[in-house]
Amino acid sequence: MQDLTVIPASNTSTLPDAPMTLCHWIGGAWVDSADGATSERRSPAHGVPVSVAAKGGRAEAEAAIAAARAAFDAGGWSRSSGKDRATLLLKVAELIDRDRAAIAQQEVLESGKPITQALAEIEGAADLWRYAAALARTMHGDSHNSLGPDMLGLVLKEPIGVVSLICPWNFPFLIVSQKLPFALAAGCTAVVKPSELTSGTTVMLGGLLEEAGLPAGVCNIVLGYGDPVGEVLSTDARVDMVSFTGSTGVGKRISAAASATLKKVSLELGGKNPQVIFPDADLDQAADAIAFGVYFNAGECCNSGSRIIVHEDVAEALTEKVVALSRRVPFGDPLDPRTQVGAIISPEHLAKIDGYVRGAVAEGARVALGGGALEVGGLGAQFYQPTVVTDVRPEMPIATEEVFGPVLSVLTFRTLDQAIALANGAAYGLSAGVWSRDVSTCLDFARRVQAGTVWTNTWMDGFAELPFGGFKQSGQGRELGRYGIEEFLEVKTVQMRIGQTRGAWVA
Repeated sequence: MQDLTVIPASNTSTLPDAPMTLCHWIGGAWVDSADGATSERRSPAHGVPVSVAAKGGRAEAEAAIAAARAAFDAGGWSRSSGKDRATLLLKVAELIDRDRAAIAQQEVLESGKPITQALAEIEGAADLWRYAAALARTMHGDSHNSLGPDMLGLVLKEPIGVVSLICPWNFPFLIVSQKLPFALAAGCTAVVKPSELTSGTTVMLGGLLEEAGLPAGVCNIVLGYGDPVGEVLSTDARVDMVSFTGSTGVGKRISAAASATLKKVSLELGGKNPQVIFPDADLDQAADAIAFGVYFNAGECCNSGSRIIVHEDVAEALTEKVVALSRRVPFGDPLDPRTQVGAIISPEHLAKIDGYVRGAVAEGARVALGGGALEVGGLGAQFYQPTVVTDVRPEMPIATEEVFGPVLSVLTFRTLDQAIALANGAAYGLSAGVWSRDVSTCLDFARRVQAGTVWTNTWMDGFAELPFGGFKQSGQGRELGRYGIEEFLEVKTVQMRIGQTRGAWVA
């Protein structure tokens, strides 16, 4: 295994005695599917059943939409004060903190990510609920008193209505927390559909919302597959907005499906995120950030730093540093606190990752490290080796398409213009990074690169206060920051004439 760092199955790993049973949450009630259908999820790392979920269909999706519509139209939540909404969101954050260990454990079992990472993500999710609570109390419109002595103009911001929140499997608890608290803070009601692969922690969140006292129907959770649940949530006329995080291909289909009712669509999609490294960069810092960027969450991350664009003068030295660090990153049992990279979500996805690497080699690229499945003692081979691919040409699929695995592509450049062209050459525009001690180089790159987030001399720092979203085929709309609540608001103009000052139109 090329002298890699592998953490075998740990004697301290605690597996459940029985899988968690998951139900839909519709109109304030926990219900099974009408036809009794279920789906089983096995741990990608350990192979044991960890959840059995009700498998929803059209009936469950339509019932959830009806509950959300009724709750919104009744006005108990949509017309409540910002203070009342904030109070509930803060209570949910406290409950997330209380149950952090249990939520993280279930997330590890369903997704395969390391326990230390899961714990940090749950902590970060609680912070998002607190930040959204602050937005609920500070949301405001505008007034215009300069329209003349007899006119007053008001700009109101109101909740958009019923929103469908369709979430992915790679960060199931964190991403629902990038959407749901902001929608609730705005006064919307919601129907949430988690991935069928990682539904457990979203159901646990539903339990916390119920415990916090969220009124029935304000949030509903429907489990199941994109067909038919996601399709219903995207097309039903009673839904006013769809917020989706996932692949660009599915995002395009949701956008097309939603167009028939002209509902708002917010999309956070894929990325092929470049880091450009100039000769004056701190190569040790850059190498560490590159390793973090490509191996974090096993590369199953839309923000993965999956391609580096390195100046020719330092390409060999930097690649050697990255390879050396890659050998030291602990891959293996996600329940062991020493592990930094866990299992791949499914065998099918692992085969897809390997296909990109094999395809690149067939086209003339060279594998400097890794390049195949990783056998972990006591756990099997649903892991992928840390992989560094060099001699990559810009037109290769591995350089332009989202691999979504622990695979780094290395390209080279000579001039800033060449680096910008390579960085902007992919269809995506989610994030980008630049490494240089020259602030002018960093600023020039930041202004010219087509990406929603640009990091300079760092990678994948994140703050609740800063918006997140992409250019081009990485999506539309923004999450987080004050923009996170703006996405769920409609703007209404009110023009008020003061007194009997309107002149007659008809003589």
